[in-house]
Amino acid sequence: MIRRSFLTVLALSLLALCSCDKECKRLDSLYEGLPFDMPKVAQPSIPDRSVSLTDFGAVGDGIVLNTEAFTQAIKSLSEKGGGRLLVPAGIWRTGPIALLSHIELHLDANALIVFDPDQDLYPIIDTNFEGLDVRRCLSPIHAEGATDIAITGRGVIDGSGDAWRELKKAKVGDTQWAKTLQRGGVLSEDGKAWYPDEGYRKARMSAGSLNYPDPSLDENEIKTFLRPVLVSLRECERILLEGVTFQNSPCWNLHPLWCKDLTVLDVTVRNPHYSANGDGIDIDACENVILAGSSFDVGDDAICIKSGKDEDGRRHARKCRNLIISDCTVYHGHGGFVVGSEMSGGVENIRVSNCRFIGTDVGLRFKSTRGRGGLVKDIWCDHIYMKDIVKYGVIFNLYYEGVAATEMKDGVQADLQPVDETTPEFRDMHFSDIVCSGADQAVYVNGLPEMPVSGIHFERCTFTSDKDAQVRYAKDITFQDVTINGKAL
Repeated sequence: MIRRSFLTVLALSLLALCSCDKECKRLDSLYEGLPFDMPKVAQPSIPDRSVSLTDFGAVGDGIVLNTEAFTQAIKSLSEKGGGRLLVPAGIWRTGPIALLSHIELHLDANALIVFDPDQDLYPIIDTNFEGLDVRRCLSPIHAEGATDIAITGRGVIDGSGDAWRELKKAKVGDTQWAKTLQRGGVLSEDGKAWYPDEGYRKARMSAGSLNYPDPSLDENEIKTFLRPVLVSLRECERILLEGVTFQNSPCWNLHPLWCKDLTVLDVTVRNPHYSANGDGIDIDACENVILAGSSFDVGDDAICIKSGKDEDGRRHARKCRNLIISDCTVYHGHGGFVVGSEMSGGVENIRVSNCRFIGTDVGLRFKSTRGRGGLVKDIWCDHIYMKDIVKYGVIFNLYYEGVAATEMKDGVQADLQPVDETTPEFRDMHFSDIVCSGADQAVYVNGLPEMPVSGIHFERCTFTSDKDAQVRYAKDITFQDVTINGKAL
């Protein structure tokens, strides 16, 4: 028995080593042919220590609230220097989970973490959202200033977002609309939008955006309007998200902000197509990032790169740079790969390769507007395959008005403005080996007269679309071996 046990342990150890070696080779291959210098993304160091959530009294019946069990389990591991919290098969209803340094949250394939929508569980905090310093509810999963953290496994994390979000009638059919009305809530004055409660309606009617409701309103009354992102990782280092499904977020799904050394592998991100602000992942002013092998089917932009907004973004002055995005699939979404519109801190050194966008509103989307400032440069997109794109295969829009591409006004023009720190700039980008099979328009560039989009190069690209390329306010834009509907551009 002893010999058999020893051999079993040895076999498992060898299997783990082989798996680790395979994973290392996979990550190393992503740096091959990289057109810019980038350090290797450091991986988290998690101690070889494990506890089960059930050791702390948790019950996975979907009924018991397990907030305290998660808190105590993570605290216990942290006091010992860290380790892995195992979430076994079950439905684990809970309030917010705070990740601490050297902690890995590992979900069994049949584990489903469901965040209770009770607003009292999510206090309003000072945070940063859409590039602005604002007040919003605490995120269901959150970490601030943590190092060496991970969320892994094959389970599902559900944010119960339907209880938080507004819904536009035009986005759903009659059956879905009727089901939503049966849940209660209130309607807008014109009856075209549903809100979870009266506080949300008041805030929505008084606000020019998600970020600035009428200050005379009681924060606690409008908590639903201040809905959180599902996963908020702020100023963290050495992070791994692997294998897990993240879905049904109250607002954005994954929001790493001001983080360094982030690896996202083989995750699935899902939100209903009608989910307001239902972004997939918003990589916000982060450095040294790998996103690979992941799937997105969401209600807003899917893979989105940001770096702060307007004065707040320029004051923080944190770039988003050194990103490798590879082997990802995007289904529904406002954009497959997106930069902006919040890019005031600057964005540089990104490679997007071997990705598939199927049925998105836009394939490759670059957006901003006057007032942002910031420089976006040195982006390479290659071997991108797009099918049934609703609007644009590739778009640069420097007159972004906060709407989806399907709602965008065409031909927006403006008088020449002086160039200053508030003027956004997009330049030095390369698009090669792109196939777009079906789009309303292949390429649309709408730069600023005072700061044209510049240094944009297309090579070996094939588009099939109703409209060909349209370019306004751009310089040094080239098309080599590019065809639209079989005709050379």
